[in-house]
Amino acid sequence: MINLLPPDIKKSYRYAHANVKLVRYVIAFTIAFLGLALLSAGGILYLQHSTDNYRQQVAASQASLRQQDQTKVQKQVTEISNNLKLVVQVLSREVLFSKLLTRLGSVMPSNTILTNLSIVQTTGGIDISARTADYQAATQLQVNLADPNNKVFSKADIVSITCDNGGGDAQSIKYPCSVVLRALFANNNPFLFINDGKAS
Repeated sequence: MINLLPPDIKKSYRYAHANVKLVRYVIAFTIAFLGLALLSAGGILYLQHSTDNYRQQVAASQASLRQQDQTKVQKQVTEISNNLKLVVQVLSREVLFSKLLTRLGSVMPSNTILTNLSIVQTTGGIDISARTADYQAATQLQVNLADPNNKVFSKADIVSITCDNGGGDAQSIKYPCSVVLRALFANNNPFLFINDGKAS
């Protein structure tokens, strides 16, 4: 087929055809660019959302760990404190009898003998049983034990005094009176284990 159109028209058709191709390329490029932009924006939004979620999870985990550690530490401190109080309570009632007997021997009047010692757990004191030659010796024993210069007891009270009229074994004949005293340990006395060495 012979094209008899003038050259100018042919040229115009050629440019129009090229323009149509260019427009198609531009539209395809624009669509591709918009698609990439949408994908990029979607990816950025997804990453941001995931980052926020992970940040919240990490914060919650850290808070939980801190709370667990705090609770655990508080529990350990409470257990240690309770154990320490128990140790102090037990040691505060432990009497160093070797030292106590020596000191009691030094304050006993010459006409008295020690027969028994028993700790009074509820009052922090001690019950002392002795036999004496007479009533006066029993009262003198109470005075000696209550003397603050001994640094043993803060006070000593007579619970009972009974005197036999003779008879019985040799000990009862020589020491016919039986006396029971209740004495309260003085503060910081050297005969409780927890105060050992704190008082002379």
